[in-house]
Amino acid sequence: MKIDIKNKSMDYFNSFSEKNITKISNMFSSNVTLRDWDIEADGKHNVLEATENIFSSVDSISINIKDIYVHNDTTISELVIVLDGVEKILVVDIIVFNESGEICSIRAYKG
Repeated sequence: MKIDIKNKSMDYFNSFSEKNITKISNMFSSNVTLRDWDIEADGKHNVLEATENIFSSVDSISINIKDIYVHNDTTISELVIVLDGVEKILVVDIIVFNESGEICSIRAYKG
């Protein structure tokens, strides 16, 4: 059975918009890594901590998915992220999934 990583990516973005750390935690592998323009974290505990820090730094996060491209075990997503209803950031997320369908790597780039 093939894992639908496009839908898993959409679920991740929806959970992120909801600031639902429990759902996000269930999506991560134990050795997940995160890298963006401000953060680099390795391991589930550290990545969840970095995610919680993002959540606590803003009142609201809205993610508008422009498109998601799938290649093998990876999705590349074009996003418009709106922070506190005001600040708009254009972002590309590259998410890699393991054979169990868990997120094992997230790399986010502005632009």
